[in-house]
Amino acid sequence: MKKVLLLSLGMFALGFDAYIIAGLIPGISETYHKDVSQVGQAVSIFTLFYAISAPLFSSLLAGKPIQKVLLCSMLVFTIANGITALAPTFSILLLSRAIAGVGAGLFSPLAVAASAQLVSSEKKGRALGLTIGGMSIGTVLGVPLGLYISDLFDWKSTIWLLVIIGVIAVLGMLRFLPNFPTTPPPALNERLKMFLDKRVTITVFITFFASIASLGLYTYLSPILEEIAVSSNLTMYLWAWGFGGLFGSLMIGYLIDYFKKPKTLVTIILITLTLSIICIPLMINLPILKYLPFFVWGAMGWACQAPQQHILLSYQPNNGSSTVALNSSVNYLGSAIGATLGGVVLSLEMGAITLVYFAVLSMVFSLCLQFYSMKKGDRG
Repeated sequence: MKKVLLLSLGMFALGFDAYIIAGLIPGISETYHKDVSQVGQAVSIFTLFYAISAPLFSSLLAGKPIQKVLLCSMLVFTIANGITALAPTFSILLLSRAIAGVGAGLFSPLAVAASAQLVSSEKKGRALGLTIGGMSIGTVLGVPLGLYISDLFDWKSTIWLLVIIGVIAVLGMLRFLPNFPTTPPPALNERLKMFLDKRVTITVFITFFASIASLGLYTYLSPILEEIAVSSNLTMYLWAWGFGGLFGSLMIGYLIDYFKKPKTLVTIILITLTLSIICIPLMINLPILKYLPFFVWGAMGWACQAPQQHILLSYQPNNGSSTVALNSSVNYLGSAIGATLGGVVLSLEMGAITLVYFAVLSMVFSLCLQFYSMKKGDRG
């Protein structure tokens, strides 16, 4: 499992990077003299290129040894983070975030595929859990740690920590990861073919609107707290969100096995996620309880993907990898659009609290599609 741990370390860096920039927005804004809405695009551009890199580059990876592809993608990711820390202008910072997104998007699906091939069949579940769990742990532990380092020094110190983690992962994979072929991520045309199945289209759009709400809100958590909270400690709220995400990602597998009705489970998750967002402004100034909506929000956001994947696999059993990969791409695409729309809302000076209302509206769209799916299909 030592080899799998190296992949998990790489996924840790990806989870860390994907969510830390939102917490660093005030510092980046001050460095480049940009407003919060502009700096928020550093989040959206990373997630956008994360979403599109695997399908766009998959044909170029066909037949390539997995060690080389993983090494190159992690190296690109790490160098891009170095450029982020050194960026003399905001434009170069945005370019570096796009490059980091490409590296992350290539690494993630291949790391998951590789982890299953590095162990015996009876250990595949643990290997997959360890690899995927690396990303959620990167969010839970990495983001608060990164914010603490940023408070002690500056936001660039946090990015340099990411670079160090990336270098360790690259050196570890170079030394210990074997060189073997693997199936590249599904090509773009394979993913688009899935839209011909109406059930798949509805399911991925449910994911799309939920991700718009979740990351669009998360990206601008700092200005939201400044506007509506009497005393805002961003790190504590991100701890609550992150621990909720860890709890949700660990528990969802047991809940799927227990309920055996993933559609019903998704409905419950979406309703709970919507209620948690509604409760943010209502509970934000209550002692202790103010962290509860963030914990539930994190738990439901991270828990939603697994039952969605089960549903898609039941729709397309012969194209399972393509449908799951499509859902993953749409999830990150929704995240990018959510962060972009959030920036537009702030640039129009509509108030940060408006982001909560827009997140709820996006969740309503997601729920309407989910109820339509439940009505048209079975309730499993």
